[in-house]
Amino acid sequence: MPTVEFVTVDVFTAERFTGNPLAVVTDARGLSSDQMQQIAAEFGYSESTFVLPPEDPANTARVRIFTPTVEVPFAGHPNVGTAYVLGQQTEIFGKPVGDSLRFEEHAGIVEVDLSREAGAVLSTSIRAPRPLTTGETVSAELVARCISIDVKNVLTARHEPIFASVGLAFVFGELDGLDTLGHTVPDFGAFREAAARYPGDGLGFSLFLYVRDNARPGHIRARMFAPLDDVPEDPATGSASAALAAYLVASMPEDDANQHLTIEQGVEMGRRSIIELDVVKRKGEVTDVRISGRSVFVMRGTIDC
Repeated sequence: MPTVEFVTVDVFTAERFTGNPLAVVTDARGLSSDQMQQIAAEFGYSESTFVLPPEDPANTARVRIFTPTVEVPFAGHPNVGTAYVLGQQTEIFGKPVGDSLRFEEHAGIVEVDLSREAGAVLSTSIRAPRPLTTGETVSAELVARCISIDVKNVLTARHEPIFASVGLAFVFGELDGLDTLGHTVPDFGAFREAAARYPGDGLGFSLFLYVRDNARPGHIRARMFAPLDDVPEDPATGSASAALAAYLVASMPEDDANQHLTIEQGVEMGRRSIIELDVVKRKGEVTDVRISGRSVFVMRGTIDC
């Protein structure tokens, strides 16, 4: 019976028991895909990661990401947290650890930069593995029913609710204020209807709702719901934040821009998370999206498989 080691970290926070928890199996050799899925379901976090030797020795590691129900091609907080964990080690599969890492994932190569203080990793920054893509728009009426609010509270002047992705697709909807955001409640029946009508990739119908902070340009409050994937609410969603940041910058009238955005998530859950985004736009197209944040260790242990 193989035994594997794991650590858990809280991601997009420097304060333990806030942010988004993540389980990292630091050496998943010997585990089958079914075992990885079972372990992820046992943890019950929005995602867990499993680290394997890279297929290309030029890269650092192969990282597989599982929600409680499915493997996904890319996600933000699992990459930020996994990089934080691996960056504290002196070597990864026999290779010394520097300040840059490269993860092989189903969505492509994820490039990571580590920021250190006195040798310890202070924060990590990852680059989205795919360019921005957009998909279907979704009716504001259906989005409103999914989260149990009035359709008038879903803003459509800037954009209709829409699928967008930089590696994993979400539906983005803008709401009219923090009071509305705070009173959203997922309706499973409406989510099932939405998933049947709009079958997406990865998590199917995952809804990322946001409110602009008019007093602080570039600051956004958000919530993410994916109840059909056993994630009633996610405290921090880096992949969705990156896609939203890319979409908003792509929609700006300027042909060239270097834009920094801060997304605050998880407040209503008591797990406040801070996600920093840097977006580069050149000649009318978003060319780069970086997701940055801090992490903190919480637990260590072993799993008997």
